[in-house]
Amino acid sequence: MTNRFLIYALAVSATPAMTAAANLPPPPARPVARVNGVVLTDHDLRREMLAIFPYAAQHGGQFPKAMEPNIRKGAMRMIEFDELLYQEAMRRKMTVPDAKLNQAWADFRKEFARPEDYKRFLQSEANGSAEQARARIRRLLLIDEIMQVEITGKAAVSAAEAKAYYDRNSTMFLTPESYSVQTISMLPPQNATKEQMDEAYRRAGKALQQARATKTYEQFGLLAERISEDDYRVMMGDHRALDVAKLPVPILKAIQAMQPGQISGIIQVDRMFTIVRLNRHTPAGMKKFDEVKDALRKQLEKGKTEQIRSALDKRLRAQARIEEL
Repeated sequence: MTNRFLIYALAVSATPAMTAAANLPPPPARPVARVNGVVLTDHDLRREMLAIFPYAAQHGGQFPKAMEPNIRKGAMRMIEFDELLYQEAMRRKMTVPDAKLNQAWADFRKEFARPEDYKRFLQSEANGSAEQARARIRRLLLIDEIMQVEITGKAAVSAAEAKAYYDRNSTMFLTPESYSVQTISMLPPQNATKEQMDEAYRRAGKALQQARATKTYEQFGLLAERISEDDYRVMMGDHRALDVAKLPVPILKAIQAMQPGQISGIIQVDRMFTIVRLNRHTPAGMKKFDEVKDALRKQLEKGKTEQIRSALDKRLRAQARIEEL
């Protein structure tokens, strides 16, 4: 179940500011919109805002001020869309089997670690009524059902469709030549004097002796963590796979003559003195369909879902009366 109601329920339980005010009566719901005459409240809006930005629950329910207007706008659009979907499901006389509703309700109840959290939730969000809360779960199940019929099911992409896309767009799956390297670097200060440059070079010479004594990725990486002066030391000196177009020319020239596992001499790049360990060379090529098919299907389904959802939202809105208050 796509349970935004559940997300908000857990946020209510987790937010310290709300917990501190647990003995106070919940503030009355304030209308923020009407969809074909059905009132949506600021409680609905806030619930959706927390679903969009759940980290607010860790900060007393507060949203970043710079982001809040956009979060609110997106949440308003979403609660209106949900209500349109629910009304459409009711128009089609869609139903939720009792067994499915009972299971969803049982799962929902399990999310409350303490009875007082559940009680507080009922008071805040369902006027103290378990039946009202069950009705909201039923509403969510109906929304999920119509989304499955109208969006998710229609957005499915078969392996054959993904393969056709792969064949039509083969250039998207080209991989550039790359080198995976680790580095140990010595950095003289900005505007370094000749003496400071010479000192950095001497440090690099000592580092080179230690680097050449290493035999593995891990040994070189631990040495980089201990003595390297560049930011990659916290990653065991690992730069991962670097496109040849992004490699400094002196480093590229050096590693082109190396084999995986070999360690370079001292390479100067601007004012930095670097020692490089080559881990892997990957020639340019094209990823095979089997390598990309799962990620490609997800990507295509995501794009298709957005298109179908947008078109459905537009169609339902064209037939509805929506007032934002």
